[in-house]
Amino acid sequence: MKRIFISAFLSCFTMVTFAQDYQFTTTVDLEATPVISQGQTGTCWSFSTSSFLESEIIRLTGKQIDISEMYNVRNTYPKKAWNYVMRQGKAQFSEGGLAHDVMNSVKSHGLVPTSAYSGLQALQQYHNHAEMVAVLKAMLDVYIKNPAGKLSSNWKAAIENVLDVYLGKRPESFTYQGKTYTPKSFLEMTKINPDDYVTLTSFTHQPYYKPFILNIPDNFSNGSFYNVTLDELVAATKNALKTGYTVELDCDVSESTFSAKYAVATIPEDAIRREEFSAEIRKEKNITPNYRQQEFENYTTTDDHLMHITGMATDQNGNDYFRVKNSWGSNTERVPNDGHVNMSEAFFKLKTISIMVHKDALPKTLRKKLNL
Repeated sequence: MKRIFISAFLSCFTMVTFAQDYQFTTTVDLEATPVISQGQTGTCWSFSTSSFLESEIIRLTGKQIDISEMYNVRNTYPKKAWNYVMRQGKAQFSEGGLAHDVMNSVKSHGLVPTSAYSGLQALQQYHNHAEMVAVLKAMLDVYIKNPAGKLSSNWKAAIENVLDVYLGKRPESFTYQGKTYTPKSFLEMTKINPDDYVTLTSFTHQPYYKPFILNIPDNFSNGSFYNVTLDELVAATKNALKTGYTVELDCDVSESTFSAKYAVATIPEDAIRREEFSAEIRKEKNITPNYRQQEFENYTTTDDHLMHITGMATDQNGNDYFRVKNSWGSNTERVPNDGHVNMSEAFFKLKTISIMVHKDALPKTLRKKLNL
């Protein structure tokens, strides 16, 4: 999850023309906060899930709050470090994570607004974690080698101190709109209950309607996923959006036919160049569960990016697309649009790793199957 862009925001339009022939008409447009950039970091998991929570706060309270992405990141790194050391380096230690890592942070540490914790140091204008992560991993590798012959418990405090230096100390209390909060009391004010959110996926190597731990590199915290059929995964996403709930998305954007520049993502039936696919509507592949599974098992589909689905659109031929909010900024040289991508149903079927939704957003029949 290592996409790098700088931020700006440009308002959405009900109808937008992309490239030569694409014309998208918005059919569902749920409230969300402005597009921002994750900077030079691999923390799309926190930016997208924080955006998802911001939309949930709007839905629950009517308040638009800029949630601190870096507070969630700061709370997650000690857990990554523990996992890496206890597995003696036989695990991934990187900037990546998943949506449930944010929910774990929220449940344990509450929420804070960006005004209380930006994660930026003096004169720093955008996030860049390359040096911090390199320092942390080098330290952890020394602890794993255990040169003293007995690992001291001080290593955890040392990691905390490095995080404080680079991201800042976490606030115990803060003032927001004239009122003093702790992170936990601020969470209560937002009415977010982390236990209300579920993660769905669709793979054939596990039984349907049962939770399982999906073995992907960024699932260091062993988060559990409910397995549903591919059609049910699509239906659950559409049902959520059409009933007023946005959706958190973990997917693969490494395909040449995912274009932030042209704001479109499709799976054309025939192999073509990026410029060709983005120039006109083309027939797409029929994505079956078996083909999806094949692409996952041969590493063609990986969990490399998380984004936030905030609506739906159709093209001029009546094809459905998911309106996806990205965290690579907007109206920049490499993203000359409003920072959203229109994702076709075929792309979603093939490249989605998982979605996170409020359990009330699921169709009743699916909730019954999952015993929710």
